[in-house]
Amino acid sequence: MPTHATRPNFRKLTGFLHAGALTVVMTAILAGCGAQTIVSETAKAAFEDRLAEEQVVDAKIKAGIIGRITDIDKSLILDVSIDVWKNRVMMTGALSDSGTRNSVIRAAQQDSRISDFYNNIHIVSPQQQSERREWMDKAKSGGQTVSNVVSDVWIETKISAQLISEDGVTSVNYRWRSVLGDVYIIGEASSSSELNRVLKIISATKGVKSVKSHVLLSSH
Repeated sequence: MPTHATRPNFRKLTGFLHAGALTVVMTAILAGCGAQTIVSETAKAAFEDRLAEEQVVDAKIKAGIIGRITDIDKSLILDVSIDVWKNRVMMTGALSDSGTRNSVIRAAQQDSRISDFYNNIHIVSPQQQSERREWMDKAKSGGQTVSNVVSDVWIETKISAQLISEDGVTSVNYRWRSVLGDVYIIGEASSSSELNRVLKIISATKGVKSVKSHVLLSSH
């Protein structure tokens, strides 16, 4: 990871540890993440370009969405992913009927703090949903490792490894999801050149069919 991405603002870090860490941890628990993922997400948040207060609000928005979705059906957490960046929500996943998707979207949008909402949930066959759910279940439980099988889990892991090692890219400011090879990304780029580099890397990744960006350019 580039040097500029490994030197956190210690005033922001202190604020995050007091105000945001617990919220991030609770959100990860609600999402069914394993212990390793929870530690990783909490540590990563300290290096982002979001303020501690913004991280807390985003985590609360995400936790609320997860709660409302699991009230519909607890197994939906394996089919749908929620990413929030500065009050902007990106939902991705794969469901086998439009009625369930509409219910999920309505439940997710019940938060006045959401400024923008991006629905990237695919309608797929029951078999595709079942196969994808199996991969996601293994990944969330920590049992899925990178293999030669090109799945959404493999694609997301490969993108992560590439962006972390890319000089000039602050990978902690991005969230990406693959849905049957279609990749969606949200976050914040420091410049158009950084964003172009990120999108080029993702597009060139094995198994990626398309890339849809919801990334903002930083106003700094």
